[in-house]
Amino acid sequence: MNATATIIGIGSPIVDAIAPVEESFIAQIDGAKGGMVLVDAPTISGLIESLPQAATAAPGGSAGNTLFALARMGVSTSFLGKTGNCPQGDFYRDRFTQLGGDSSRFKIGNVPNGRCLSLVTPDGERTMRTDLGAAMTLAPEEISPADFAGCEHAHIEGYLLFNEALMRRVLESAKEAGCTISLDLASFEVVNATKNILPELLSEYVDIVFANEEEGSAYTGISDDYPAMALQLAELCDIAVVKVGAHGSYVAQGAQVQKIDPMHAAQVIDTTGAGDLWAAGFLYGWSQQRPLAECAKIGSILGAAVVQEQGSSLPEHVWQDILASID
Repeated sequence: MNATATIIGIGSPIVDAIAPVEESFIAQIDGAKGGMVLVDAPTISGLIESLPQAATAAPGGSAGNTLFALARMGVSTSFLGKTGNCPQGDFYRDRFTQLGGDSSRFKIGNVPNGRCLSLVTPDGERTMRTDLGAAMTLAPEEISPADFAGCEHAHIEGYLLFNEALMRRVLESAKEAGCTISLDLASFEVVNATKNILPELLSEYVDIVFANEEEGSAYTGISDDYPAMALQLAELCDIAVVKVGAHGSYVAQGAQVQKIDPMHAAQVIDTTGAGDLWAAGFLYGWSQQRPLAECAKIGSILGAAVVQEQGSSLPEHVWQDILASID
């Protein structure tokens, strides 16, 4: 790949509502702290109405966070996903276009845009409740190799694995169009639910797989041996990454594994989007054919920057510092 290569992201274009809450708020809602639970529109509306203070809106979704960051770094980007026929859908597409992203491949649904309520407790942990809205109505028959025309790389969020027919159609179409493919495993819940199809999909279609320690453990059954996790994943894909938060990351290719030291965050305010921005940094370096350790270091820089902010967007002055340090 080269600096002018186009990276297309495939996933759910979700508008995030980010709200700081106390532990007591999390204790009174269903589901475990720190997880992501799919809910319906009335449930998410009710939760938003019950918030102690108003939430902040930002474009989100796993692939979306990665793509928005890549676009801000000057990479040619496009997005394949379904937005709503509503002001929030317009907001999402407009923000992507403002950053220089190609919004021509968005599909527009006939229901409202997807929303994710990200509840952030004082320890920086985020607990998410998501109504996929229009994003969930994207159907396999709407996807074809034409959607990937002119793109060199496709980055897919793991939440698509919940819809196996759609995931297979996306993988087949991207491959047919000549794209290399990266997959972010998204969450340990995704891995546990789709473990029966993952080996085949990884080995047949995926070039780069991104996992955090929980996802890596869920897939491999290995608990604390991160190099072994990465090597086992690399038996299926060309490159496997296991991110271990404040303990850095491990990048495996073939029988080789490298440990990359973490970038330390002065304070952790909110972990929303940390893995997604890590992937953006890695793909930025990889698209420029930089060494894998350097790609991972750029990932660490972005990941450490975003946990020091509320939400998955970085302020402009932070971007200036990042871009100055990596070029």
